[in-house]
Amino acid sequence: MKILIVAGSIVVPLIMVMLRKYWVKSQTVFNALSILSALVFGNIAAISVQEIIEDHTVFMTNIHEVFLNPYFLSTGAYIGVYLLYRLLLISMEEI
Repeated sequence: MKILIVAGSIVVPLIMVMLRKYWVKSQTVFNALSILSALVFGNIAAISVQEIIEDHTVFMTNIHEVFLNPYFLSTGAYIGVYLLYRLLLISMEEI
């Protein structure tokens, strides 16, 4: 599983860069998905913190329940891959 995560974080941004060259609208799709992912990711994190503060349950296990949320994990993963994709684009422009 560790190898899959590392390989995915290298391969997926490269595929995104190649897709951008062959399908111009992919850039708009990637940007829209990143905005949506950031909204979902941030709102889930904020709601989780709010619930802990309201319930007065400031225990380490309570805040870590957010990591069991598949939407939190998938949007966070996309934000990470998108960040690497954008860094690749910036690096390619500077060469």
